[in-house]
Amino acid sequence: MKRAQIIFDDGGHRWLAIARDPDKPGYVIDTNEYLVISDGRGLLCDPGGMEIFPAVFSALSAEYDPANIDAIFASHQDPDIISSLSLWLEFNPALKCYCSWLWSSFIPHFGGGPETFVSIPDDGLDIIHGRLTLEAIPAHYLHSSGNFHLYDPKAELLFSGDIGAALLPPDEAGLYVEDFDRHIRHAEGFHRRWMGSDKAKLDWCERVSKLKIELMCPQHGAIYRGADVQRFINWFAELEVGVLRS
Repeated sequence: MKRAQIIFDDGGHRWLAIARDPDKPGYVIDTNEYLVISDGRGLLCDPGGMEIFPAVFSALSAEYDPANIDAIFASHQDPDIISSLSLWLEFNPALKCYCSWLWSSFIPHFGGGPETFVSIPDDGLDIIHGRLTLEAIPAHYLHSSGNFHLYDPKAELLFSGDIGAALLPPDEAGLYVEDFDRHIRHAEGFHRRWMGSDKAKLDWCERVSKLKIELMCPQHGAIYRGADVQRFINWFAELEVGVLRS
């Protein structure tokens, strides 16, 4: 079953990872969800699909009162990212959802109205959450045409959505990448097929290389930390993407 694990804690400023679920149905892709807490308020990154809502809600509830979640960050429009939105809104109708302006008339098909959505312009947005200023970082065409990541400069943590994702076998269930060379084999096919633009890829690599990142947290697979973050960026910069077969 899913469980929430603390990956950063600085008093009133915490990040929780709701990591992969060995008991999930085999017909849905495994996902990670992340919660950032500041002054007791929660912002949930890519809350997941309807199918896994009970598992995510239960895991969060064991560590944190979900009644204090007042915002969602949706990196893009995919169902494994945000199709649980209607269930979260049923729990808290006042919830705000940050997403690219491009998807602000598409994601409402999962629930919510004009009052729910805060559109992020293409160049990004500073999001005030408690005492934090979080940065929506452009990652367009990687893989979605309107795509953002979320950077926390105080925690030096980048929520990287599908970038960094790895489709791991069941016996590699650790929260963090422990052996980069072994791990990256499970990321290569995914990135070649799903990342659609070399130009966008190189733009992202240049942009994030300027940030201080201690933890890079993808929506699928394990978390990169320390030197493995730059190792990933260098690997990704050299990878041919947007190809059906290598």
